[in-house]
Order: sequence, then structure tokens, then C-alpha cells
Amino acid sequence: MKRRAFIRKNGTFTLLAPFTSLSINPFNSSSQKQKINKPDWLLQMISNNDLGVRSTLERYIDDQSSPYYGAVVDGYEMATAHAITSFLKAGICALVSPESAFYNNQKLLKKLALSCDYFLTLQHEDGTIDLVSTNFHSTPDTGFIVKWLAPVWRLLDESEVEEKESVLTPLKQFLINAGEALKVGGIHTPNHRWVVSSGLTELYKINPDPAYRLRAEEWLEEQIDLDEDGQFQEKSSYIYSSLSDRVLISIARGFDKPELLDYVFKNLKMNLFYIHPNGEIVTEASGRQDNSIIGYLQNYYYPYRYMALKTGDGQFAAACRLIEETSFEKATGFLYYFLEDPTLWKELPVAKPLPIDYAKEFSNSNLMRVRRGPYDASILSGSSVFFTFHKKELMLQGMRFASAFFGKGQFSADAYKVENGKYILTSKLTGPYYQPFPKKNIPGDGVWSNMPRSQRKQSEIQELTNTVTIQEEGDGFLIDIEITGTDNVPVALEMIFRQGGTFSGTVPHEGVEDAVFLKEGMGKYTGNGATINFGPGLYEHKWIAIRGALPKMESPTVYLTGFTPFKHSIKIS
Repeated sequence: MKRRAFIRKNGTFTLLAPFTSLSINPFNSSSQKQKINKPDWLLQMISNNDLGVRSTLERYIDDQSSPYYGAVVDGYEMATAHAITSFLKAGICALVSPESAFYNNQKLLKKLALSCDYFLTLQHEDGTIDLVSTNFHSTPDTGFIVKWLAPVWRLLDESEVEEKESVLTPLKQFLINAGEALKVGGIHTPNHRWVVSSGLTELYKINPDPAYRLRAEEWLEEQIDLDEDGQFQEKSSYIYSSLSDRVLISIARGFDKPELLDYVFKNLKMNLFYIHPNGEIVTEASGRQDNSIIGYLQNYYYPYRYMALKTGDGQFAAACRLIEETSFEKATGFLYYFLEDPTLWKELPVAKPLPIDYAKEFSNSNLMRVRRGPYDASILSGSSVFFTFHKKELMLQGMRFASAFFGKGQFSADAYKVENGKYILTSKLTGPYYQPFPKKNIPGDGVWSNMPRSQRKQSEIQELTNTVTIQEEGDGFLIDIEITGTDNVPVALEMIFRQGGTFSGTVPHEGVEDAVFLKEGMGKYTGNGATINFGPGLYEHKWIAIRGALPKMESPTVYLTGFTPFKHSIKIS
């Protein structure tokens, strides 16, 4: 789900000249002393952070005549609290790290100080800030910012950076103001409770106000929203589950609540069964904006590393190694965790193999996972995409189908069961017609909406039953699709592949880009040294934009078409 775009504020701004105008301080002897024992992965993270600072400086407003002097603009060219937060977080981490090209850089410090001054102008009198894409006077979004900036404030406070008070003083004022909002403000979503509580925890380390702890305890009394599978309420495997893990660790440590780590442990264990062969994480069951996006495990690097060292769990250590191999650069935003806590620099326990051969049901997420070494599948109920198939090199990102049944024939299973190794998904649809409105209830104004269907008698009710049965066969899966009930209903089935391969055995659609028909026999999708086989084909019409169906995805897509009664088996391998 994409957030809507916004028009930038009125006014002009100029961007900072290339960052090379900043002088680079050579390391001094005290710097060399502080560098001892930092592991290579942390040095790489510091180097990556430097690149982020350079990039952010290109969006810094350095024009003293601009009303946004000292601010940072985001991708929509708006000067926002979140854009400034990113600069402060990355900039302070660089400023305090002897290994950084920006260590103790006074020009960077001045720019950070100016950003802090502008930052205060974006804070409302109640201590909140706006997330301009959706939330205004937002306590939870203020909580996010506090949990990011309180640790970097402490890093700067404990550093030997010269003239650091120019940043510490206004930034502390922002944080204390924000704390007043966190003491009383409300939230929107389940994870916001833990974000706000984490913000209060991090503030408590700076200013031990008992009201911070009391408010966090009030949220924690609601109990942690982890289900029996080990997943949080929002089922947001890429974004919010990892966030919940991080902030629960924060609360557990700051307020001495080690029992919260049990929830983190269970979620991290569950995620080991959410890993595709190429290291990506399963996202199709998410209830938030990360549903079906492509993402790796980088957001879990801190909790996996923390819990690996805390518990000695070798699989958690293996997950860290996997992140380092696949997406480590994207973990740079969590640098402040590792700068503040040297215990995380220790060597990980001996890695133990991650699970790669299993069939596991996550009933609370309506998700079944099957992994067989080099390939895996996800089977989903309650989702328009009911099947995915991943190899390390190629991906069938989804199968879905729709029938032209009263404009509501997009298949999404409303029930599922597992029997003798078969995964059975079902849905039932009805399409009624409506009789005249009861005479005694006719309002007499002729307005259709004043004569609702709910009060009309139904007749000529049409029915459609969809059944999908999936089972393992050989080195892949056999998918049986049966649609019965009303006859002669057009059906179109989609197999949606990720970019990177080429089709064979298929026929291009004459009018739609990246769309092909599998009319007969078997088809192949080949690329990156691998092949996904699928078929046999079926072609009884060329209508693919079924009325009421979801629009075609912007991906290479194979279509099979037919009419009800529809019965067809497809092998994927």
C-alpha cells in the first residue's frame, strides 16, 4: 500500500553544496584508542552510515534566507520532522564514531544544531509532531522519533565531541517536550503501545521521571499481542513484527522486565519458518502495508543478534549471518543500538542450520508454509493470492483466479483445512435477484436508496463454489481447481512471476504487455540459471480483465482461461 503524496510547503529553498565542503578530521590518538575491538561488521555499518549522511546532506537547506533554514527535505521536497530525525540519527552516530569520516566534525555539528532548532519549530505545544502523510498531533509518531533520538542523544552526551551542547540542549528540550505527550497521548494500532512505552523507557534513562514508567506500565497491562504461532496481532512480518521485537527489548532492558523477552524469542523462532530460499521473508499474510512486498530480514538484525548473545541460540546466530549476506547495508539505520551497547560486539554463538525441510501451519495467520531445500511454497486462506512458489533465483509470486460471477468472483478462501497432506481452500458465493419492495414500506419518494435490498425478497439465487486442493508432488506441487454451481461463467486464472525470466511454451496476449496465455502443454519460466515449470495449459477464451477481478499486476503473468463448470490441475515445479 502506498501512502498518498503531498504537495510541499510554499517557499523556496536551496540545497547544500556537495558535502565535500565539510572538512574531515583525521583520527587522533584518543580516537585510535576508542577504535579497539570494534568488529568488522560494525566498522562496515559505520562506513555505510557515512554514505547515508552524505546523501542526506544533499537535501539539507543551507540558505539562510529560506524559512526552512536548517531543515532537511524528504522525497516529496517537504521539510518534515521525520526527514530531520533521519539526519540527526545518522549524523550524530557519525559524529561520535572515531572510525567515521565525520568524527567530531564541527561543520556537521553546526548543521545538526541548526536542524535541532528547526526541529523545535515543528513540535506542537503539546509535545507532538505530525506524520504529514497521515497522522497529525500524533503521539505514536512522536514515540517513534523519541525511541530513535533518545539513544543518540545519550551517545553524544557521553562522547568527547567538542561544542556538543549546541545539539544536546535543543535536542533534549525536544525530547522532554515529547515526553509530556507520551505521558497522556493515545494510539492507533497494537504496536503503537509498545513504541510509546519504548519511547518512555528511553527517556527515563535521560530524565528519570516516575510518570514515564507509570504510563508505560499502563500500556503493558493490556498484555502483549502475540498469538500461539508466535506472531503479533498485525502479522506484519517485514515492518511491525520486527519493530515490536526491538521495542520490547528496549522496555525489557530499561524497566527490568525480562519476561518481555519471551515474546521476542517466540517471534524470532517463528520467523525462521518464514524465510524463502534467497533470504527474503514471507509477507503475504501481513495485515499492514507490507503485505506482499519484497523484503529481507534486515529489520531483525538487532533482535536476532541481541537474543543470540542472550540465549546462545545457534539458529539466531545463523539468521544474523544470513542478514549479513543478503541485506546488511539496509540494517545501517540500527547503528545506534550497536554503538551504545558494546556487549553486542561479541562473537556470535556457533551457528546452527536454519530449518529448510518442513511443512508447517500457522493457523492464526491462515498461512501454510512448505520448504523443501531449494524451493518453498506459501499457501494462504483469506487472500486473493492463494499460492506462491519460490526458488532462490526465480519466483512465482502468486496464483489467483476470478470468475465473472456478479462482479464479485475474485477468489479468496473463506475456509481451509489440512487433510492427509492436502491443503484444501474453499469459498462459496451467491448471486441473488431482488423482488419488488414490500408495498407497505414504500416511502413514496422514488429514491432507490430508501428502499434497501436488505428489505427485498431474494429470488433466482445463483451459487458458485470454489475449491482449491494443493498437495506436494515430486519436486513441486499439484494444484487442483474446481468451480461448480452456476454454469457458463467465464474464468481466468493468473500465475504472476517476478521480473527476471523469460517464458517458453506460451503465446503472447495481443493487447496486454507482460501477459501470455498457456494454451496447452507445459510452460517454462527461465532465468538466472533456474527454471520454474508449470502447466498443462487451458485456453477457452481471451478475456483476462474479468469484471470484479483485481487489476493485473505489473509483472510477467501467465493466463489460463475457461468456463464453469471448471476443473483443471496445474503442476508447479
